[in-house]
Amino acid sequence: MNPTGRLSPHLLHRLLWLLLPPVMALSLLVGPVSLSPEQLMTPGSRDFLILFELRLPRLLLSLFAGALLALTGASIQALFRNPLADPGLIGISAGAALAAVAALVFGGGWLLGALGPLLLPLAAFIGGLTVTALVARIARTPRGISVTTMLLAGIALNSIAAAAIGVMKYFSDDLSLRQVTFWLLGNLHRTDWNSALLLAVLALPLMALLLREGPQLNLLLLGEQQARLLGVVTHRLQRRLIVLVALGVGAVVSLGGLIGFVGLVVPHLVRLLCGPDNRALMPLSALLGALLLTLADVLARLLVSPAELPIGIVTALVGGPFFLFMILYRQRGRLWL
Repeated sequence: MNPTGRLSPHLLHRLLWLLLPPVMALSLLVGPVSLSPEQLMTPGSRDFLILFELRLPRLLLSLFAGALLALTGASIQALFRNPLADPGLIGISAGAALAAVAALVFGGGWLLGALGPLLLPLAAFIGGLTVTALVARIARTPRGISVTTMLLAGIALNSIAAAAIGVMKYFSDDLSLRQVTFWLLGNLHRTDWNSALLLAVLALPLMALLLREGPQLNLLLLGEQQARLLGVVTHRLQRRLIVLVALGVGAVVSLGGLIGFVGLVVPHLVRLLCGPDNRALMPLSALLGALLLTLADVLARLLVSPAELPIGIVTALVGGPFFLFMILYRQRGRLWL
């Protein structure tokens, strides 16, 4: 712990890597079916198939989804210089969800045949990118991004997207309605190797590109004018980040539905523990996001076993109260109940 009372980023990094393997093992072992060590060693057995065809791709998806959500949250907070600038709060997730629901309801025929498994990720990316660009355009002033306008625009766009999704649900058939309703709550239980590997292929380059922007985002914290004086081409940085964040959120939303609070709470927690340096904050957020979403997936399987809660409900149940606690902790400087 350094003189400011915060943890060293290197120490937190090591702690998270130490915690990750047991959480991953828990994710592989926990479920409605108990796994036998003897059967796991027999290829083709029931337990072998459950582990390698169901739980392993689900673990992979939860790791990459959590890392990507937390990293995009940290990036958008640094870009707008506002700790409330979560992809969900400013409408990115809602835009991605709106486009994905439209693809589910109206594009199940020739579009699905033409694009196959790329239909939902592509639709969610277009929706997320459109909303992100719209929010940035509405909130831009001669002095830079207006935080108040950005949040108000996000609230309005969230409402519009929710209304449009409601209209589509109202006119959809029973099968589409069930698919959309369950998908909007966030779920990982239908994961297979195709979706897990697709997210991995999308997430790895996106995370690498986002992590490269850490030093420039540190300069942007000083303000746009000061960052320009220090050599940052701010409009190009903003465009790059908007596209990368929209891609990341769109990928997660298309494969896992709406999963809230990870992009908001995780960067806050890392900032509270280690400080605001984006060079450390961003990779630590990705690591903690992967850890926490995997743990939330384990809880989703345990709380109502042998049934399963949608993971979006679990993250909201845990993330909402925890975020309130952090707000009170920052205001009071101590535990306040």
